[in-house]
Amino acid sequence: MIFDKDTAKKTAEVLLQINAIKLSPQEPFTWASGWKSPIYCDNRIVLSFPTIRNYIRETIGKYIEREYGKPDVIAGVATGAIGIGMLVAEYLGLPFIYVRPDAKGHGRKNQIEGFVESGQNVVVVEDLISTGKSSLNAVKALKEANINVKGMVAIFTYGFEIAETNFKEENIRLNTLSNYESLLEEALETNYISEKQLKTLSEWNTNPSEWNAI
Repeated sequence: MIFDKDTAKKTAEVLLQINAIKLSPQEPFTWASGWKSPIYCDNRIVLSFPTIRNYIRETIGKYIEREYGKPDVIAGVATGAIGIGMLVAEYLGLPFIYVRPDAKGHGRKNQIEGFVESGQNVVVVEDLISTGKSSLNAVKALKEANINVKGMVAIFTYGFEIAETNFKEENIRLNTLSNYESLLEEALETNYISEKQLKTLSEWNTNPSEWNAI
């Protein structure tokens, strides 16, 4: 669920401004899952633009404070959300941790990096939601460490039905600054995409696992 329509529009606008959204319908990107995609969203580029990263940091921070009060800790999902998660934690004056996809194979063999105690309340920050699998993997690691996950906040979601199902099954509340629908609306309005590209991007989003460029 997005925060609100104005935030979704503004976030889509700034992501497009800094070219965080890459379009390549003719030569699609291949995701780690093997899915072919005509679009790639790289929210890590936000960190390179101070005004925009501050907007993202403050918008997420204010939302967390309003909806959850102040949790004990902010957690970022490695690697994409480490930077923005740390900025949110700094804005709120809270400790920060991050969660690896798997435990390290050496040293202390941590999956959760940083200091957090059993029973503490955590809000997880993520940069991007596709299927939700990697995000919920981080939630699982936190829960196994007896940490209370209050919810997750992300910059953007593709809005896939599989992600909604996955989060519902794990009973994790997810809110995002923007979503795919808002992005397409803003991209068309600003001539970032054409009507033909809009059709391709909409078709892909309906059935991404089966989509292939024609």
